[in-house]
Amino acid sequence: MRVVFLGSGAFAVPPLEALLDGGYDVVALVTQPDREKGRGRALAETPTKTVAVRRGVPVLQPRRIKEPAALEELRGLRPDVQVVVAYGQILPRAVIDNAPLGTVNVHSSLLPRYRGAAPIHWAVVRGEAETGVTTMLIDEGLDTGPTLLARSTPIGAEETAPELEARLAPLGAAVLLETLAGLAAGTLVARPQDHAHATLAPILRKEDGRIEWSQSAEEIARRVRGLQPWPGTVTTWDGGDLKVLRARVEVGVPTAAPAGTVTEIDRDGLVVAAGAGTLLHLLEVQPESRRPMPAAAFAAGARLVPGARLG
Repeated sequence: MRVVFLGSGAFAVPPLEALLDGGYDVVALVTQPDREKGRGRALAETPTKTVAVRRGVPVLQPRRIKEPAALEELRGLRPDVQVVVAYGQILPRAVIDNAPLGTVNVHSSLLPRYRGAAPIHWAVVRGEAETGVTTMLIDEGLDTGPTLLARSTPIGAEETAPELEARLAPLGAAVLLETLAGLAAGTLVARPQDHAHATLAPILRKEDGRIEWSQSAEEIARRVRGLQPWPGTVTTWDGGDLKVLRARVEVGVPTAAPAGTVTEIDRDGLVVAAGAGTLLHLLEVQPESRRPMPAAAFAAGARLVPGARLG
């Protein structure tokens, strides 16, 4: 089976390697152009390109997939199926229809829930007990195409978005192999999604990470876990940003202190009042223009005392 693989991010690496290890004829990788990165602005290639170059797969990096030259090159590859995983561009109909078996997407949610750019992050932020991966046939909507296969997995109580992504990527690879085998055998039937049960996972914005201390400690803790590595969760102290890297809900007697007030400082960090009388224990923080540090070390250096206000 001739496969064109369209993918860029780290989530796409296990599916790409699974196809290569499984003997599929991956005739090309289509990925995003190299980007400038870091202070030196050196060009950095996508994680999938690194794999493709190492394993001898031809690489295409069109600036826009809808450009006529890119479309012509794709048509010339004559794939049986196209696979899209974390590619980063919207596909026009001319690309979607380029393979007789269809264009299959591996999406990191249980569709129709969490359609959009950041399904893993929002599943953690919104406190879902489980998520998973779904394969679907792409159409021109936002993750609205008919689904093929899905597999679920629980979300750990303290699991972060990067940790969950690392578990979902190999699960997606396994489901992809099962999906392609079913398509080749003609045993897999695509099923329309129930759009009435759809939810969205919009692209993350910097302002999504701003801590609102009026929210409960549980809600804030989920944001700390779910909005890693970007945009992160941020409050303010002494006129500057303070990023919260790790935190836990403090179980105990409810507090009457105003939200955002430091109620206790101990060797683990800072206990801060949140909404509805709940308490959040900050364990690791990063002051503006400084390295990450234990919250206790920050409190000592900043000479924080109970009664100080964050945010």
